[in-house]
Amino acid sequence: MMSASSHDEHRKLCLALAWFGYLALCSAYILGGVDKILDFPGAVVETRHLGVPFPLLATIATIIVELLGSALILSGCWRWCGALLLAGFTVVANMLANAFWRLPDEAVRTLSANAFFEHWGLIGGFLLIALRSSSGFSRPFLPWKIQ
Repeated sequence: MMSASSHDEHRKLCLALAWFGYLALCSAYILGGVDKILDFPGAVVETRHLGVPFPLLATIATIIVELLGSALILSGCWRWCGALLLAGFTVVANMLANAFWRLPDEAVRTLSANAFFEHWGLIGGFLLIALRSSSGFSRPFLPWKIQ
């Protein structure tokens, strides 16, 4: 049987590991948003290359979704909303950027297919976060304020 203090330590460890997991899931989106801010003209060119209409507005929206979604997940405030934002964004971005079925070269198609299915893993993770957070199992958590 666990003592009260070891139970509390176990709870703190679980909360810290959960937050690290959230950070790991959000890391590419945080870096992507910051990178797009630092090279905004290049980000607009990339968006235009993907064939997205209104590339300037789409790039701004992408930055907002990547950074806001990540902030909501990491803060625990409306975590479910941040997870759904990033899941939806990833579905759309994945279909645009990793459309492996359109590529003629087999080697490039294989690399793109791998990236495509890896992104579905991220989408699944975000959907699990949204499901878990919306059902009352989650509360705001900041690792530097473990209580």
